[in-house]
Amino acid sequence: MNTEISAFIDKLAQSWQAEICKALHNVVVEAVPDAEQRMMYGKPHYKKGKEYVAVIGTAKAHVSFTIFNAQALQPPEGMFESSDTGDRKTIKFKERQMVDSALLTSLVKQASG
Repeated sequence: MNTEISAFIDKLAQSWQAEICKALHNVVVEAVPDAEQRMMYGKPHYKKGKEYVAVIGTAKAHVSFTIFNAQALQPPEGMFESSDTGDRKTIKFKERQMVDSALLTSLVKQASG
């Protein structure tokens, strides 16, 4: 794990957010092992070549996970919020919500392919 991303996760005040962020980081690394990891705008960003793959963000009551280049994805109904253009899909995890790592890994692989 990139040291900046590791520090970001370690500094999270809420342990449930740290657990979700670690799980989401692992999803991206599993799906795109060669993804460049960097902190931008205070959030972990993952990039493959010239394209962004995903970003993890936190707020007081949730952790958000955005997948880029997601126009062709067909996730389960209601799983994601979509951007106006449909090129990004975001899910917000709340406390006690589980990360479906297998499903998300599959979706990230599709979007980054």
